Amino acid sequence: VAEAVGVSRTPVREAFLLLEAEGLMRLYPKRGALIVPVSPDEIEDVMDPRLLVERHAAARVAEHPPPGFAQDIDAILAAQRAALHAGDQAAFVEADRAFHRAIVDAAGNAILARLYDQLRDRLRRMSATAIARDPAVAEVFLTEHRAIADALGRGDGDGAGVLLARHLEGARGALQGGQLPD
Repeated sequence: VAEAVGVSRTPVREAFLLLEAEGLMRLYPKRGALIVPVSPDEIEDVMDPRLLVERHAAARVAEHPPPGFAQDIDAILAAQRAALHAGDQAAFVEADRAFHRAIVDAAGNAILARLYDQLRDRLRRMSATAIARDPAVAEVFLTEHRAIADALGRGDGDGAGVLLARHLEGARGALQGGQLPD
């Protein structure tokens, strides 16, 4: 890995140790490493706090959207659509993360934003897993994001919360069963 990315072995070793400490990788001395697949328990452990934080954030944003929020969300959705049409799953997953993070950031609660950031790597991994299992799920996610953004734009916090909950439950279903959300 160090040779492939053009760095010394020390930063790779440190990164692997960090990934192992976070439960994302298992190291086998003198044999290699294994990326730990997303487990059903991890899905539950991540999606539950994610739903709580994002629904709360959506309600706050709908009541008091910060200046430029609608334009920022539209730009993220445009980037996500471009990634989808280009077949760039990595860029799509990054835009997915940016969409949800923008809502949390716009709520203006620094502690909730830091809590959400602790889920960042696991969220990215879960989105990538769902999309890799069924690339068609990306189109569903994008459509749901647009509906959530539209509800926020109308100041409909309750509606945005319901749409967010459905979206996250669909993502949970895609992860658990590898099935396209309804």
